[in-house]
Formats: sequence, C-alpha cells, structure tokens
Amino acid sequence: MHQFIRFHLNISYNQFLTVYQGVSQTVRTRDDQGRVIEFPARNIQSFLTKDGIYGYFEMELTAQHKFVGIKKLSQ
Repeated sequence: MHQFIRFHLNISYNQFLTVYQGVSQTVRTRDDQGRVIEFPARNIQSFLTKDGIYGYFEMELTAQHKFVGIKKLSQ
C-alpha cells in the first residue's frame, strides 16, 4: 500500500540556488503530522520558478518507502 505525505514548502529562489552550487542536495521540512522529512532536492526541482518553490505538496512513496512522485496540491 502506498503512503502519502503532505507538507508545505516555502523556499526562495536564492535558497534553492544552493542546490545548483552543490552546497545542498536535500530538502528538509515537516509534514502535516509534525514529522521531519528529508528528501533529494531534485525531486522538487520541476516546481522551481523565479520566485522559488512555494505551496502545499503531496509525496507518494511505495510500501517499501521508495519515492514515486510529488504533486503540488495548492499555493
């Protein structure tokens, strides 16, 4: 059974720039249950705009905790 994790992101363009500079490769945030989650920044790179990455997201994982995908639910 797949697991779905929902969370908000508020990352400015300059903050995400550290990924391109090789300083950071992961994103760390809290999910709706208050758990700290960490995942590769490349998983959200497609959501990057000139303003950054903002919104409410849902990550899908397999029963074995393998990444399936992320979709943006709202701003």
